[in-house]
Amino acid sequence: MSETARDRAPAEQVSELTTARLSVYLRCLEVLDTAAVNTISSQGLATQFQLNAAQIRKDLAHFGEFGIRGVGYYVKDLKRHLRQILGLDRSIKVVIVGAGNLGLALADYAGFRQDGFDVVALLDTARDKIGQYSRSGVPIRHARDLERLVERERIDIAVIAVPAEAAQLAVDAVVACGIRAILNFSPGHLRVPEKVKLKNMDLTITFESLSFFLANGSLDT
Repeated sequence: MSETARDRAPAEQVSELTTARLSVYLRCLEVLDTAAVNTISSQGLATQFQLNAAQIRKDLAHFGEFGIRGVGYYVKDLKRHLRQILGLDRSIKVVIVGAGNLGLALADYAGFRQDGFDVVALLDTARDKIGQYSRSGVPIRHARDLERLVERERIDIAVIAVPAEAAQLAVDAVVACGIRAILNFSPGHLRVPEKVKLKNMDLTITFESLSFFLANGSLDT
């Protein structure tokens, strides 16, 4: 198994669909590793997890040569490489802006910690929330502490979980502090500078897609 810097495609040439599939492959490999499977071929991976073998090979080819002819992929090695590619070989610091029901639920989700995402704090402006903690012990701090928190904790990702009317102000604040990766749960269109990555998670749109399926009996999304 080999990988060199010149083998790896520049990040801007790799689509979000590709990186999303890498996350799926990683989860499949974790299942195999837990089951003490040492090696697996792309076809074996595709068959067991209902994936596409050709797509697996194409996606991995963006980042190097990982398989061995006649053997396939070493599960532990490929899992380690995928974690490195996805930036999961280190602790990733997260701050959540908005300590309402959604923000608190996100802060307490154990899966984030298992994957290396460390939720450092929740931020809010409501006096009755400041100084409190989520059920898992994440502290709630005043929103004005954002800049100091980013500097001290070296925050990597900000999660926006505030009402729509406050979302752009929240985004502007985290961008001003130097955060370049934002996950937004607030509805509506938000503006960010070109070098800031914004991912929107509008649950209403997802519900509407499911509603369309129920109304039309269509599998198209």
